Amino acid sequence: MADEIHDLQLSFEKLTGTEHAKNRLVDELLKRLRILSQDLEQEKLDHDRESHFNREVQLRVKELKDELRLVKARTERDAFILVLIDGDGMIFEDPLIQRGEIGGREAAGILWVAVRDYVQQIMPDLTSDYKIVTRVYANLKGLGDVCTRAGILDSPTIMEDFTRGFTGSKQLFDFTDVGSGKDRADDKVSELFKLFVNNSHCKHIIFGCSHDNGYARLLEDIAGQAMPTQITLLEGVPFERELAIMKSRYLFTRFDNLFRSTKINIYQPQYQQPQQIRPLPMSQSQSMSQITPSKMNNLQSLHSSGLHNGVPDGLPIAQVASPVQQPQQTGYQSPYYPSMTRTPSDSTNNSMMNPMAASWATKAISAPPAQIASPPPTPQPANLENANKIPRNKFGQRIDPTIQYDKNEVKRVQKIHMCNVHFLRRDCPYGDDCTHDHFYKPNKNELMTLRFVARQTPCHFGSACDDIKCIYGHR
Repeated sequence: MADEIHDLQLSFEKLTGTEHAKNRLVDELLKRLRILSQDLEQEKLDHDRESHFNREVQLRVKELKDELRLVKARTERDAFILVLIDGDGMIFEDPLIQRGEIGGREAAGILWVAVRDYVQQIMPDLTSDYKIVTRVYANLKGLGDVCTRAGILDSPTIMEDFTRGFTGSKQLFDFTDVGSGKDRADDKVSELFKLFVNNSHCKHIIFGCSHDNGYARLLEDIAGQAMPTQITLLEGVPFERELAIMKSRYLFTRFDNLFRSTKINIYQPQYQQPQQIRPLPMSQSQSMSQITPSKMNNLQSLHSSGLHNGVPDGLPIAQVASPVQQPQQTGYQSPYYPSMTRTPSDSTNNSMMNPMAASWATKAISAPPAQIASPPPTPQPANLENANKIPRNKFGQRIDPTIQYDKNEVKRVQKIHMCNVHFLRRDCPYGDDCTHDHFYKPNKNELMTLRFVARQTPCHFGSACDDIKCIYGHR
């Protein structure tokens, strides 16, 4: 009996332990259920929030796509190609200019067709309803005078007729007169270029600037703002040295039968020369052949700053022509100023042989340009002592000392319009009649910057120059 009770006691204890284990299991399951229920509720909230956010994002994306489509439509609807030309150096062909207003209309038509064909070639995906906007800036009076003196035009007013026809032929074509003054056309062209280079409506810029190294600095300044494929350099006369180096970074082209490919030479005018001409006497012929670079640089200084003798700023001038025979000692009719007759005298002859003479300097504009001799093939030093002071390399070629400069300072000094010849050589032949500033008081740094600006004009004699006062560049 006692054994049975003991067995029952053991069975009861075992059953009680199992019951406790079952209760613990149920408790654990209930806890997990509560946790899962909470997680489920959180997931539902997160799902609802994400769904709501996704709906808002989808609506916003749709709105942005609609706005973008509208902006693209507006941009494409007002798309244009800008043709920007410095007319002081990019000069239209002689036959076009000679026809006056009719030639201006014809030039505008040729330019419009050439631009359209070129754009179709480089931008085939551009919509066909784009516009062509053309801006040409030049000193019309100076340009007309030079073309007349070179024998291209019979009268400077023909140039005005040409520009009138050019501007009137197309609604978006303008040929603008900037007046006389240094860098006026350059400044306007540069500012307009900067204005449109980041304009979203301007799909491409065709830039006519091959004659002026100064535009190389402009292209360097905007190098990080515009894509190289957005700009085409238009060639008239061959690209100057710095532009020739940079043109490989951009597109470049040339429009045939539209712009001159050579510079205007005002030293070989197509005027009727005096009928009675005799050879120079031996003494004068020898003196003419002995004109040295130092004297010729004084002739070059007449064209160093601004509009002198009717030559506009930025106009490419060809090298000095070969010497011509002197007319008989009767009366000389100047081809530059037909109304002015000069009677040769000893002082006149001496001044022509020596450009530094005071009588020549005071009457520079009345001296017949046809009498100017070209530099000899191998110029000899006029002053051996001064020539020995000029720095040269081991080959005997003249070299210019390095000048440190700041781009912004160069632009500021250029806008002052100081006379390079007056401040750097102290012998400007125009004196108080010079169109550039003689009264400004530059400091040492400004003079150094002005010397750098003057060096941008290459010397006619290059590395063979022996003029110790020469302010031009010797490359």
